[in-house]
This record gives sequence, C-alpha cells and structure tokens, in this order.
Amino acid sequence: MSTPPPTPSTPHPAPEAPRDVVGVGIGPANLSLAALAHPLTELDAVFYEQRPRFDWHPGQLIEGTTLQVPFLADLVTLADPVSPWSFLNYLKTRDRLFPFYFAERFHIQRAEYDAYCRWVSENLPGLNFGHHVDSVRWNHERDLFEVDFTRLDTEGDAALGRTYTRNVVLGVGTEPFVPEPLKPLVEAPGVPVLHAADYLDARDRLLTAGHVTVIGAGQSGAEIFLDLLRHRPAGREGLHWLGRTEAFAPMEYSKLGLEHFTPDYTRYFHALAETTRDRLVTAQWRLHKGIGTDTIAAIHDELYRRTLDGGWPDTVLTPGVHVRTAGRLATTKVELHLEHTEQGTRSRLTTDAVVLATGYRERPLDRLLAGLDPYIRRDSHDRPKVDEHFRMVLDPSVTASGCHLHIQNAELHTHGVGTPDLGLAAWRSATILNTLTGKETYPLPSRTAFTTFGLEPRPHIPRARDERTTGTLTPLADVR
Repeated sequence: MSTPPPTPSTPHPAPEAPRDVVGVGIGPANLSLAALAHPLTELDAVFYEQRPRFDWHPGQLIEGTTLQVPFLADLVTLADPVSPWSFLNYLKTRDRLFPFYFAERFHIQRAEYDAYCRWVSENLPGLNFGHHVDSVRWNHERDLFEVDFTRLDTEGDAALGRTYTRNVVLGVGTEPFVPEPLKPLVEAPGVPVLHAADYLDARDRLLTAGHVTVIGAGQSGAEIFLDLLRHRPAGREGLHWLGRTEAFAPMEYSKLGLEHFTPDYTRYFHALAETTRDRLVTAQWRLHKGIGTDTIAAIHDELYRRTLDGGWPDTVLTPGVHVRTAGRLATTKVELHLEHTEQGTRSRLTTDAVVLATGYRERPLDRLLAGLDPYIRRDSHDRPKVDEHFRMVLDPSVTASGCHLHIQNAELHTHGVGTPDLGLAAWRSATILNTLTGKETYPLPSRTAFTTFGLEPRPHIPRARDERTTGTLTPLADVR
C-alpha cells in the first residue's frame, strides 16, 4: 500500500528566526498552499488553525451530496498533476483506485472530499491545529510581521506564542450569514432556528417537528429541502421552502459559462474598475449561487412521486420572498412576517422550526489586523485593496522590505466569482508561491479559456501543426 509522501529534511528554525511564510487558517485554500509548498525546501512555512482538526462544513455533509466541481479541483492537481497530495494518490493509499475507476464519478461526494482533505492535513508537516492567531502586526525594528497566537491543549489550558515571518497568508475562510431579522432567534437558547451549517446536528429533531421552513434558494437550501422531503411521511410533509431570488434557478453550468472560473477571467475581472466589479459580482449570482440541475430534478421527481395516489404533497415552494421580521409564538413556535418582492404583498407564516440556508460571508479581519490598519490601503468602500498576486496593498514602508500579506478566499471584490471556487485554489496557491520564491516554481498556463474577455489581444498560442513539416509523409526505408 502506498504511504504518504516523505517530509523534506529541512532544519527547524530557532525560536527567534523568522519564518518565510505563516499561514493563518487551515481550510481548503491554505491546505492547498501548504501541500504545494511542501516540496519547496527553500521555504520555511508554518500554518495555524484554531480548530482541533480539519473539518469542511461538517453540518452539511448530507449523504449523497456531491461537489459542484470535478475531482480534478483537488488541492494540487491543476497546478501540479504529479503531486503526492493529489486526490488520486489519496485513493491509491486507500487501495481504492480501481473502485473509483469503475464508479466513473467525475463529481465526488462531499464527504469524500472532506476525508481526502483530512488525510492531507494529518500527514502534511507544518500544520498546527488548536492554535488561535490573535493578531498580526508589523515590527519596525525587525522589518518583519509579528504573529501572536494562543495554543489550546485538549485539557483547555492555553499558552501564548509568537512567530516572526516575512510573509503572511490569510486563509480564515467564511462564517455563516444570518439575516438581521432572524439573529435574535438564532442566538436565543432553545429556539428552533438554526443555520444550515448546523443542519446535520439538528436533523433528527427537525424530522420530528410538525412543520419546518427552509429559507434560502441556493444549493444548500435545495439539498436540505430534498433531504427533509425524502424522510417525512407522504401527505404530511409539512414543509415550506422560501427564497429571496425570483426563481429556484439552476446554476449556470454551460461549458463557456464555466470559463468565468478560469485564471483568464480572474485577471480580466481584476483589471476592471471598482464600480464595474461591484456591479458584476451582484449580477453574476447564477454562476455560483444557483442550484445544480440534478438537485432540481431530484426535488421535482420526489414531489411528483408523492402525487401518484392522487393527492399533492404538503409542501409550499415560494421564491421572491424575504423575511421582514420574525419572533416567537407561544413557547415552541416561530412566526415569520413575509413580503413578496414582486407582488408587494405581505403574509405571516407559523412554523415549528426554521433552517437558514442563507449562505456564508467573509470573516471580518478588522480585529485580527487591527495592528496593521494604518498600513492597509483600502478602496472607496473601505475594503482592502488586493493586487493581481493576491497580496494586500500595504504601505511602502512595509513592502519595501520584501514582506507581504497575502489573502485567500476573501478577495471577491477584486478577483470575482472564482474567489471561493475550489477549482481555482491550486492555481491561486501556485501564484502565491511563485511570488514568494521569485521564480516560476510552478509553471502556469498563459491561456485557460476559449473566451477572450475584453478587447485586448489574445496571448500568443503556438500553431497546432507546422505546415512546413506536415504537408507530406516521409516514406519508411525498405527493409531488405
């Protein structure tokens, strides 16, 4: 059986020696960076994560749900197909290559992706779980970043630590978003209103509730509605599914539409004016917030199956609705005050439980980077400026020393809809590593899309055939 790749024999630095890279957060983005940095012995990199181990949306790993990107969008393959940290090598270490081959699955289950990432995290050196980074500051005297952290052990005891580094890569990910009208109910103990991030923990309780409302018309809302529908009795489903968008719309998944998730489009988007970028991010919601067509079909099939005896399922699916206010009714129920955007009508809905599939937002960085605030350059909306190499734009007094602050999965406003997409993680990590090493450590393609975004000239692409040599065939010499 294959074993995880060996660790390069790099000397461990002295406590006061500066690191080359400190990664804050170990989600898929920084795990990708760590995996691609692993063979680069010239880089001394360390990563900190406050959680005790790697977990990727554990509350939403519903049985049978799959990634919306192919398995090639693992942590490394699209930058380094021969990396030992690829998904295919993970299968090899589990003696599962042939079963996967015969399964013919281009889109793997989410639980399998989570297991793959955990395998990487458990075997890759330089990852420190149970470490909460408290602050990142600039040390003028040493011309280095100063990273303070708290190490948490299994007994709950804490120890403070400090690391100096030339470069920081922030990959703190996102956090559940709860609409303002529903925050008091989510935060109140004992109230059956929860975010989709906690769905699996509450699933048994939701299945016994008399009536459940799912809010959110994206993929998570669709998956949760389908899971509840499949496990509630026919004729007594007691389900409402509400969404703000004007339709339960399919995600844009055409071949050319997917080219919005290429490095070509990312570079094009980054070069646009700030006002244009902001308008596009809002307008392009179907590129990354729609529902997979397979999921929509499965919901319709399940609803149709429940009409075979002549009745209709006890379900209501209404798009174009937002929650104005919400509150408790009696001791066990929740009352939602709804408004239909297009009709302008209002209504009340009484329900026993609410699941908020309302998505995620970038984690605020203000507290973590408070010590760097005077050095961070911001746009007209007070958001950090991020250059094409995924570096926050800092004051020259910092960058003149060759030190930089990179950011991952928090640059939607500068790099577009591909920011949270797993398919661009390896390319982004390779871009960062090429910048850190000052050379083309990972050769990256000059062109990745058939679409030419904008009116600028296409990059030079060599001809597929040289007409001077392919016009005629050279006959083989006679064999005597």
